[in-house]
Amino acid sequence: MQWFNAVVQGLLLGGLYALFATGLSLMFGVMRIVNLAHGDLAVVASFLALALVGGTGLPLWVVIVVTVPLFAVLGYLTQRVLLQGSLSSGPLATLLVTFGLSIVLQNVLLEIFSADTRTLDGGSFATSSFHLGSITVGWLPLVTFLLACAVLAGIQVFLSRTGLGRMLRASSDDRETANLVGADSRHVYGVATAIAFATVALAGLMFAVRSSFDPATGPSRLIFAFEAVVIGGLGSLWGTLLGGIVLGVTQSLGSQIDPAMTLLAGHLVFLAVLAFRPQGLLAGRTA
Repeated sequence: MQWFNAVVQGLLLGGLYALFATGLSLMFGVMRIVNLAHGDLAVVASFLALALVGGTGLPLWVVIVVTVPLFAVLGYLTQRVLLQGSLSSGPLATLLVTFGLSIVLQNVLLEIFSADTRTLDGGSFATSSFHLGSITVGWLPLVTFLLACAVLAGIQVFLSRTGLGRMLRASSDDRETANLVGADSRHVYGVATAIAFATVALAGLMFAVRSSFDPATGPSRLIFAFEAVVIGGLGSLWGTLLGGIVLGVTQSLGSQIDPAMTLLAGHLVFLAVLAFRPQGLLAGRTA
């Protein structure tokens, strides 16, 4: 029963990893950008929520509702002001820009908030749980998993059923041709980045309620998100969910064997996928 419980807990943990990886997968599928500041943006969202809760006294759920749209706007502006100019210079330029953004964000957070470890107080919701037989399921991990599924389903519907989503897919396939038929690739890419920033902000807030964070937490979140994307298949939305689940279950089972193997087990699976199925378990593209 301990092993079955480990699988269940790993499945729920996979939802968090998938939520982290969604924006990374979307930006790669649409713009071929690997955003090295992805994890740091999640930490920025966590610190922003912490400041809002402490400064205004608003309930956490209200702060979440405010923070996620705010990050969507920030994502759109970041794409138009910072990333757009580097797209025409090749993938190395975008890597350097996002790497520089990551360094700047970490140092700004360190200067403002210091290196102290923080957490978002989720109250009883963060620790409450229910029982399925002999298995204990936390409400927070379950809600996070359901949020990941809802976000992925919403993005999939957006891409396949809306005019803007079809423009986004067309721009991903052939930007020049899409521009000829009326698509504004700069606006479309801005929308894609806005969605990516909103999802990573939501993931950062869920993680901040679940665990502790500090200004240097971002790179580890980036690694888990990147591993989930690669395991599932670069550019595949539902592959992102599968990759997160595989990573979470592997880590949970590894911790049952030896707590020191928790992270190592996930990294080994990531390397195995790269070696034997580099296209990922569900090879495909977001757009």
